[in-house]
Amino acid sequence: MTKPLQDQIALVTGASRGIGAATAKALAAAGAHVLLVARTTGGLEETEEAIHAAGGTSTIAPLDLTDGTSIGRLADAVAGRWEKLDLLVINAAMLGTVSPVPAIDPKEYARLLTLNVGAPQALIAAFDPLLRRSARARIVAVTSSVGAEPRPFWGAYGSSKAALENLVTAYGEEMRSLGDLRVAIVDPGATATAMRAKAFPGEDAATLKSPDVVGQAITDLVTGDFESGHRMRVAG
Repeated sequence: MTKPLQDQIALVTGASRGIGAATAKALAAAGAHVLLVARTTGGLEETEEAIHAAGGTSTIAPLDLTDGTSIGRLADAVAGRWEKLDLLVINAAMLGTVSPVPAIDPKEYARLLTLNVGAPQALIAAFDPLLRRSARARIVAVTSSVGAEPRPFWGAYGSSKAALENLVTAYGEEMRSLGDLRVAIVDPGATATAMRAKAFPGEDAATLKSPDVVGQAITDLVTGDFESGHRMRVAG
């Protein structure tokens, strides 16, 4: 039986754990060959083992997304092996310190913006040629409610997500008349992840939805149809 993402190539950032790992597994189960990107080799290998055990296929690509040169090398390597990129899931992000705006540490904020905004721009720039070669390219950017609804003490992270949303959606608009490339913004909502635990240390993770729920929701989204600029919040 043909799977909905058969013969498609997907790249997922932050694929070593949490929502990224769950999304990679769900995409692989739907038939995609998934390129797993994150800094932690051990975590990537765990994700890859789970994908292969379930009958899927994947390739790990350990790298630091804050290094634009590494992103360029990855794009060159992918282009040397595959002729296109069908799916790009921008998930990797840094929370930073939850603090009042005047207390934001400039150096930490610069690192946060580099990973949360600069790296996605570098990924889009590097993979733009491969995305254009896909007959049905899709980009999903994982955001947070604080990107659209400012919250006290969340200015650093929230501003990075607002910038990410604007950046990715602008690219979708630029590509609207150049082919079937569409962009979606996904807010996972309260999910049991390491980042969530850091932000809300007293919260009972058992009351939150699993990253698997979000991974499947993203997979269902990209296998279906949506207009570029579509926004979705994952219920649960």
